[in-house]
Amino acid sequence: MEKLHRKKLIIFDLDGVLVDSKNNMKTAWNSAKKKYKLNIQFNKYFKQVGKPFNIILKSLNIKSENKLIEEEYSRTSIKNLRKIKLYKNAKKILNLLRRKENIITAIVTSKNYDRTKKILRLFKLKVDYVQCPQKGLRGKPYPDQIIKVIKKFKIPRRNCFYVGDTIFDKKAASKSKINFIFAQYGFKIGIKKYKYSINNILEIVDFINERK
Repeated sequence: MEKLHRKKLIIFDLDGVLVDSKNNMKTAWNSAKKKYKLNIQFNKYFKQVGKPFNIILKSLNIKSENKLIEEEYSRTSIKNLRKIKLYKNAKKILNLLRRKENIITAIVTSKNYDRTKKILRLFKLKVDYVQCPQKGLRGKPYPDQIIKVIKKFKIPRRNCFYVGDTIFDKKAASKSKINFIFAQYGFKIGIKKYKYSINNILEIVDFINERK
């Protein structure tokens, strides 16, 4: 039990934290917008990013053909994966943390499993666990996905950190009763400042070391 209390769980959001996928999203949204004659500009869609896709559609008051819209979005996104850019030092920090015996790394994202795995494979990113949306778990800003990861590894919540870049990430971390680290270099959707912020992903190491 004493050894368990020394372990720390570092959970990352994917989009806006490890990868810059905005151009990919814009291409995918515009394709779905054109095919299904949606009168909603990308910027309005982008303000909702961080929540599961079907919840975003509901937030945008899109009530019909949701499944087909999601399929078109996903298909175009996968077709244009090369438009996604890896943030500087993202791979380096994951490799560095995974070499530490007392650190467990995970990703909690609202992106579906298929696209998430393709992105991780494209950039050769490795973490100990990946949690995508699944039946029975509410997506961000609800805490369900994060709590599932915490329970899997049985880490005390004071030793758990969620690195995100949107207000939905912050709310999910808060509801999970774990530490939130604001990736200020990311999308900054709904949030501009936070007391625990990083401007470079490598700063996570110092941040975690300070909170022993």
